[in-house]
Amino acid sequence: MNIIFMGTPEFAVPILEMLHVNHQVKLVVTQPDKPVGRKKIMTASPVKVKALELGIPIFQPIKLKADYQKIIDMAPDLIITAAYGQMLPNDLLDQITAINVHGSLLPKYRGGAPIQYALFNGDLTTGITIMYMAYQMDSGDIILQEAIPIDPQDNYQTLSQKLSFLGTRLLKTVLSNYEKGPLKSFPQDVLNVTFAYTLKPKDEIISFQKSTQEIINRIRGLAPEPGATAPMKNGVIKVYEAKKSDIMNSKALPGTVICIKKKLIVKAKDGAIELLKIQVPGKKQMSAEAFLNGQTIIHEGDVFIEGNEF
Repeated sequence: MNIIFMGTPEFAVPILEMLHVNHQVKLVVTQPDKPVGRKKIMTASPVKVKALELGIPIFQPIKLKADYQKIIDMAPDLIITAAYGQMLPNDLLDQITAINVHGSLLPKYRGGAPIQYALFNGDLTTGITIMYMAYQMDSGDIILQEAIPIDPQDNYQTLSQKLSFLGTRLLKTVLSNYEKGPLKSFPQDVLNVTFAYTLKPKDEIISFQKSTQEIINRIRGLAPEPGATAPMKNGVIKVYEAKKSDIMNSKALPGTVICIKKKLIVKAKDGAIELLKIQVPGKKQMSAEAFLNGQTIIHEGDVFIEGNEF
């Protein structure tokens, strides 16, 4: 089949590779290059990097709704999307059938951050949904689903990889059946719809007013990129890994640094949390133990700033 593929992050790369092997990918549509890091270096998406490697033409519209005629003119048999990052225009969906690989068990977690929200909320399972694209966000009929467990050690990167491989396998099955005839599908249960909207900077800020498990889940959902944000008076600290501390009896207010002796421990609502892997302004990511050796940035008694005060 002639296919146009639309995707952006690492999650979508194995899916593109499978399509390239089994079908004719005529065009890859991905988000525009964006500035990354402190030096704001313009960086291509993982899908663009892979498309260049495979020799597939690339299209990077700033706003797809205003610039999609090229896709219609190519008249593909199917559009396949996987975490592309923009809504498909109604006129495009009217003319070309589109199938989406979504990183949740719909109708749960419609939107751009289903994997992150599964981790934020401490879910024990998640999965992949292969679905038809429809006018409303992630509202199309379901073709195929499969669940997987979420490991307690999973973060965004590891869970995304697992779901990507699962999505690749399920999509391969769906496309094989699609070539044989019409696919069976069923509508989503609208009474059970929940949303996982694309993350904003405020969603990356840790609130130490939450429980230790809620804080750990927030950090897991943001690791390794972009990292959870913990602002304080001396600058913003990024946190990539943490665990519950055995210190339980501190009377300090949530957000207070209660230990900097080889361990960086912060009071939470129901106990304390040990920050294991961090990044401070002007430094590379490192273990908290290595950072605490000779540092003068964080002191016992310092208090992290809550998101609504930042």
